[in-house]
Order: sequence, then C-alpha cells, then structure tokens
Amino acid sequence: MTSSKPTLAVVIPVFNEQEVIPELLRRLTIALGNLPEIICEVVFVDDGSSDQTHTLLTQACETDTRLQLIRLSRNFGHQPALTAGIDHASHADAVVTMDADLQDPPEIIPELVAAWRNGAQVVLAVRRSRQDNGIRRLGFDFFHRLFSRLTDFPIERNTGTFGLLDRQAVAAFCQLPERHRFFPGLRAWIGFTQARVYYDRQERAAGTPGQTLRRLVHYALDALFSFSYLPLRLMTYLGVFVAGAGFVAGLFFIIRRLLGIEIAQTGFTTLATLSLFIGGIQLIGIGILGEYLGRIYDEVKKRPLYVVRKNRS
Repeated sequence: MTSSKPTLAVVIPVFNEQEVIPELLRRLTIALGNLPEIICEVVFVDDGSSDQTHTLLTQACETDTRLQLIRLSRNFGHQPALTAGIDHASHADAVVTMDADLQDPPEIIPELVAAWRNGAQVVLAVRRSRQDNGIRRLGFDFFHRLFSRLTDFPIERNTGTFGLLDRQAVAAFCQLPERHRFFPGLRAWIGFTQARVYYDRQERAAGTPGQTLRRLVHYALDALFSFSYLPLRLMTYLGVFVAGAGFVAGLFFIIRRLLGIEIAQTGFTTLATLSLFIGGIQLIGIGILGEYLGRIYDEVKKRPLYVVRKNRS
C-alpha cells in the first residue's frame, strides 16, 4: 500500500567534511524528527573527498535507511555535486538544498517545509546576518551588492544554496543544461511562487572552508557572466566614449590648424599615456569577450556535469 504522506529529500554536497559529519547527522536527525507527517530522506553527495568523509557516511547509511550516499568519481565542484543530488532526489515532493558545514542550520528545515505546505513552490532561506569575518565577509557583501545591480533580472540578495524546491520547480531546474552554474540565479530564473524564511547564518562548525578564495572568485565570475550582459554593454559604451573623445580632440586640433593658431609640439609622455590607456581598454574588452567565449566553448562540448562512481560488485 502506497503511503499518502508527502516526501522530502534533503540534498547535501560534502567535500572533506569528516570533522562536521557527526554533528551534522545529530542535528539533522533532530530536525527531521520534528516532521513526523512527512517521509524524509537525506541525499549526501561525496564530491571526491580524500579524508574519512565517505567512510563515516557509509557507516551512517548502514544504520539509518533514510540516508543515501552518492559518490562522484572525482572532485567536480560544489555546483555539479549539488546538481547530482537534485537529479537523484527529483522523485521527492520537495527538495531542501543546504551545505554540510552547519552554517545553514538544519533546525530551519521545518520552517522551510511549513512555507512549502502553505503553497510556496520555491522557499528562499534569506540571511539576516552572517558570521564570516575579514576578507571573506567583505567579499560576500561586495558581491551581493554588485551582483544585484548588474544582473539582468532580480535575484534575491543574501541567499545561497539553502532553500526548498517543490517537485515542479525541481523538474524545471533539472532541464537547465548550463555547465557554469550559479544555483541562486538558476533558482530565480525558473520562477514559480516564492516564499522567504529568514535566519542567521552561523559560524562553520569545524574544519576549514572547502570553498577557497580562488573558487569563490570563479563562482562569482560564473554568476556575473551567466546572468548579465552588462560587462559587454559597458565595454561598448566605453568604446563609444573614447572614440567620441578622440573625434572631438582631432576636430579641435584641425580647427586650430585651419585658423593658423600655433600648436605646441606634443610630447612623448602624452602619446605614450594615450596609447597605454587605449591599449588597456582594448585588452580589458578582449578579456571580457574571452570570458564569455570560454563559457560558450564549455557549453558546446556538452560534457556531463558529473560522473558517479559505482561500487564494484
């Protein structure tokens, strides 16, 4: 007999999180225990961990049938791992996505579910505050402020992986083929009825962040170039401005010569400065074009986002 209870899947990408796993499992068990009216499962996606993460999760799956583990063949990155989990959980009535470091508190999951059961198809977990400090904090704040102004359509500020998608939203998300993925942007792009749950982002429970500064910068560039044409437009506007300024300057000197007004000899410094300025603008423009072109190249190759590692029989 088929159960009439709705089903919920919690998708969590993990990468070298052995120090966090025990506390994560404990708090998840408590949070999901507050949802007796829902059939819950947790889908962990091991993104090529090199520590004891896979062993700990394998042992946990043997003792708790609600836990499932997908192991990727190597480290593909956070976004492909997240996509692998969502693909695997697409059968569920709703899917919660979150990170493993406990900065996204599992205790908020019942609130996300409540908003979904009240009619929302996409529930955004919006940060009231965050505990990051130093350069990371400044970088996150700068990115969210800048990105909200540059994107070609509205994306909720101070949101990340944490949130909920219902089955229809998950089906729409799984149809998006991008290789360079920015989950909050894709989630906003698919639309549907949205609700917001506000929470305070916690400090990392243990260990070091898996997202290095280099990866965060790459992630920010993926977000910008995937959801905005503004860099291209700015280079066009700048080119028009420089060309217009050059035309006006040339016309000015031509009129002076026709009127017989003496013109001082132009020095090397002026010519060198102008050449470097215009050359710099050209190189920046070529670099921006290269960013878009590189992403087009990745898309047309149509390589899979991830490869799942199968256990030997």
